[in-house]
Formats: sequence, structure tokens, C-alpha cells
Amino acid sequence: METTRHFTATVYIVESGAVALHRHDGLGIRIPPGGHVDRDEVPHEAGLREVYEETGLDAELLDHAEPVDAPAGEHLPQPRHQMLYDINVHDGGHVGHQHIDHIYYARVASREIDPAGDDEAGPEAWAWYDETALRESDLDADTVQFALEAIEAAADAE
Repeated sequence: METTRHFTATVYIVESGAVALHRHDGLGIRIPPGGHVDRDEVPHEAGLREVYEETGLDAELLDHAEPVDAPAGEHLPQPRHQMLYDINVHDGGHVGHQHIDHIYYARVASREIDPAGDDEAGPEAWAWYDETALRESDLDADTVQFALEAIEAAADAE
């Protein structure tokens, strides 16, 4: 059996030293904005689109790479991490579906969540986590690690 892989983009958004995470009903965990990269998008565009659809906020990516002078090419913001996640694992251990996730960090100017997309979680599903709340939470370890890195990256960018 073949494994299907999809490209996804996730953005940890930071405002005043805290990241926004929402409760995903299907997964039963708290996660940042993100989703699949559409056919007409590159990963960072998908991430910014997902932030806007899910939160109504405009995000500014914290791109730490220096652009390259390449007249025939276009600089793309580098993700802070690329992760491979198993989504569907069948009996016998065969992985049927995976996400190749491009993880970005960004800043937003407000904590006012007002989803702009259809069928998105409402504002009540979102919570802002500062460093203390993250360290004391029962969130997935990778979510905590990436969120703490995003808070630090936003502080360094100021």
C-alpha cells in the first residue's frame, strides 16, 4: 500500500508574549492555525491564509533568513521547522497518510479572534498561552516547544 503525503503549513502567532491555540474538535487537542497547502500556493502563503481564515488576523512572518540576490528567482520565507506527521496508521502499522508540515512563526497586532473563513472554530475555542501557561499545560510536547520558540523569536524581532 502506498503512503499519501500532503504539504501543510502551520503558523504560531504571537501577540504580547503569548501564542494563540484553538481546540480542534476532530483531533481533541489544542493547535495553532494551519492547514493544507492549496495547489496554487507556496507554503508560507498557505500559512498566512490559514491564519486569516481561522482567526481573522493578519500575520507578519518572522523570517530569519537573509534574502538571496537571485534575479531569476524569488525568496521564499523559510519555515522554522519541517515536520513529518503520521495522520492515518492502519492495522499492521502501515502509514496511509502523512503531512509534511512547514512550521512558521509570526506576529499579530491584536488578540481579537474573529474567524474570516467558513466552518471555522469560533472565538471561544481559542486561548492565548504565555510562557508560564505553556510550561504548566498538558499540551503536546512539540506544540509547547514550537510555541516557546515562537515567543522567543517574536521578542528577538522587536
